[in-house]
Amino acid sequence: MPSTPEQPPRFSYRKPFGALKRVSGQLLRELLGRPPEVSTSDSVKPHILIVDDEESIRFSMKDYFSRGGFVVDTARDVDEAERLIEIGDYSALIQDLRMGITEGPNGLEVIRFARLRHPSMGIVVLTAHGSPQAENEARLQGADAFLRKPQPLSQVAQVVRGLIEAPRHHVASQRQ
Repeated sequence: MPSTPEQPPRFSYRKPFGALKRVSGQLLRELLGRPPEVSTSDSVKPHILIVDDEESIRFSMKDYFSRGGFVVDTARDVDEAERLIEIGDYSALIQDLRMGITEGPNGLEVIRFARLRHPSMGIVVLTAHGSPQAENEARLQGADAFLRKPQPLSQVAQVVRGLIEAPRHHVASQRQ
């Protein structure tokens, strides 16, 4: 009986490549500045915008919130954030106060813009540059919660969920 060469086992790469294809498509849309595609299953998920100049923070927060059932967009500067707020329908905004090399808290511009365009949007300030004066100014511009970095993402998510679930005028002060 002739011997047959042993066949190597076959592996299916469909699942990992399928996930890679989805991630690549999302990355490509982000790089090209196109709005995210929203499937019908995403229409029931809360849609949030994360604005921070640090790429690592945007990446980790987007990953965390996406896994937690949110549809997430990110922006790295004031102009990009305002463009997304203008065209998007967000349930919540997570905003850094000081972005880039500016001296002042330019995140206040985004808060003011978001509050004017979407009065019911929950707005969370997440910043390393927190002071009582900065918190007071952020609240005057329309922020609902003020958190200082570093903050566990689970706690940020708890605040965001609370803002989405509760009407804006009933949200209690969040001091961390």
